[in-house]
Amino acid sequence: MKRREFIKQSGALIGTAALSSSLLNTCRSKKSKPNIIYILADDLGYGELGCFGQEHIQTPHIDGLAQNGLKFTQHYSGSPVCAPSRCVLLTGKHTGHAYIRGNDEWGDRGDVWSYEKMLQNPKLEGQRPISKETVTSAEQLKKAGYQTACIGKWGLGPAFSEGSPNKQGFDLFFGYNCQRWAHTYYPPFLWENEERIHLNNKFVSLGSKLPENADAHNPESYQDFRLNEYAPDLMLDKALDFIEKNKNQPFFLYYATPIPHVSLQVPQEYVDIYRDVFKEEEPYLGGHYFPCQYPKATYAGMITHLDDEVGKIIQKLKQIGEYENTLIIFTSDNGPTYAGGADTQFFNSAGIFGEKRGRGKGFTYEGGIRVPMIASWPGTITPGSQTDHISAFWDVMPTLCELGGVSKPKDTDGISLVPIFTDRGTQNQHEFLYWEFPAYNGQQAVRMGRWKGIRKDIFDGNMSIELYNLKKDPEEQKDQSSQHPEIVERIKQIMKDQHIPSEIDRFELFR
Repeated sequence: MKRREFIKQSGALIGTAALSSSLLNTCRSKKSKPNIIYILADDLGYGELGCFGQEHIQTPHIDGLAQNGLKFTQHYSGSPVCAPSRCVLLTGKHTGHAYIRGNDEWGDRGDVWSYEKMLQNPKLEGQRPISKETVTSAEQLKKAGYQTACIGKWGLGPAFSEGSPNKQGFDLFFGYNCQRWAHTYYPPFLWENEERIHLNNKFVSLGSKLPENADAHNPESYQDFRLNEYAPDLMLDKALDFIEKNKNQPFFLYYATPIPHVSLQVPQEYVDIYRDVFKEEEPYLGGHYFPCQYPKATYAGMITHLDDEVGKIIQKLKQIGEYENTLIIFTSDNGPTYAGGADTQFFNSAGIFGEKRGRGKGFTYEGGIRVPMIASWPGTITPGSQTDHISAFWDVMPTLCELGGVSKPKDTDGISLVPIFTDRGTQNQHEFLYWEFPAYNGQQAVRMGRWKGIRKDIFDGNMSIELYNLKKDPEEQKDQSSQHPEIVERIKQIMKDQHIPSEIDRFELFR
């Protein structure tokens, strides 16, 4: 179905009116526990949705979630990059306590960056695995009787390892096990549980550039990078099938889409939506990621493709009578990239926080870790509401445990958000939020009320702390550390107290 036809036929997904009250009563599920769908975008910036101020990219279905639900304006990811952020999300431990604190390609296995060798040897795929002792939210929800699925990008342990999704609480896994393979949207295979499912896509080596003699303005020059089976379409079909099959029991769907992480690739109809908007563009000729003739139109089209996926998930829930009994949370794993041809400065992808290198993905400034979050639960969450409650990924574990009626792990760093969702009881507040990141020269950050402290270049011996008043200076431009030494000392103590030495040497900040 073409996108414009889909929007026309599913207009009820957009806007605050969903179903009449009488129909709501007849469709309301008899389940005692809500279904939970957690949609995690990949490198989507704070400012890349219409409901968060985006002006160039169409996101009507996600905007509809906000119109029908609750928008969080001060929500934070677990880390400024993929794998540790996902570890924090699933375990409820911030990066001072988490097992995975950075991206780790587990290079002592061999040539893990050779796609040709990975294609032949699955044991070279995947990132360093989370441990067998790790307790995930999926495992907790299984105790509560939920059917569980992870569909999308994993990044927390290869197939057959102790960190594979099926060994970490998920009944079904479908998608990319390995973050490196997720750099192409037309892969030669995806994984279903611990089996490779081969696709009708020829292998094209990642990092390919246009040949020197190719015409960068001729669409034929890009045919090797637009193949047959688009992974997000296959993953959406699997998600819709999972929802359909589990309509009579509570389910948890962790939908970890790779969009909009580069490479820039999307079916042509989505590029065409924006061709007239951005006119002729300077092509991206490739390098670490694939070439792209229309980088702005393609990037916008990818996010609009994700928006349509969200719309189809909502449509399926309505078809089976489970929309009102389903909590949908939408967010992103970290801030926007600056690489691979994605012109995130043009899109103002991080909003006021900034997205250029040093401020977006990979860094603990607001542009790297503050992310959009929307929660929709018809009949429970007040439509069109907004909160400035300060929250983070480690709050997801206790929230899901409370919804499922099971105890949260004692060592979680999170606080349940259920009182905000249900408007019942008192919502507890964080005294502070803490991050550490052992890449980009070593970083720590603390959010404490209006104050934000950042320590960077730790591996150069720097121990000084920048201090920002986010209420007055959300762009983090005016360092206040010299004016407020007492606040700096409090943050310094938090940084000391919250850091537990890592079990993995490459993740340790203070060697």
